[in-house]
Amino acid sequence: MEKQEIYARLTDVFHDVFDDESIVVRPELSAKDVDEWDSLAHIRLMLTVEKAFGVQFSTSEIGKLKDVGELAELVRSKTS
Repeated sequence: MEKQEIYARLTDVFHDVFDDESIVVRPELSAKDVDEWDSLAHIRLMLTVEKAFGVQFSTSEIGKLKDVGELAELVRSKTS
């Protein structure tokens, strides 16, 4: 899957989960950049990403993620 397509889908997911169309999904985006991104929102986000891409993440994979760039790379590795 192309990086551009991954970011386009992630943008839709972020806008849906956080109900905020102004979020710009970029590689360096992290929880500290989005006010509503707390632990509960993180769980909803990961579940929604899994559903959107038809993949499953392990707890350790999720725990290692530091930003959207790493999330996009994880999605790419699971969809290739």
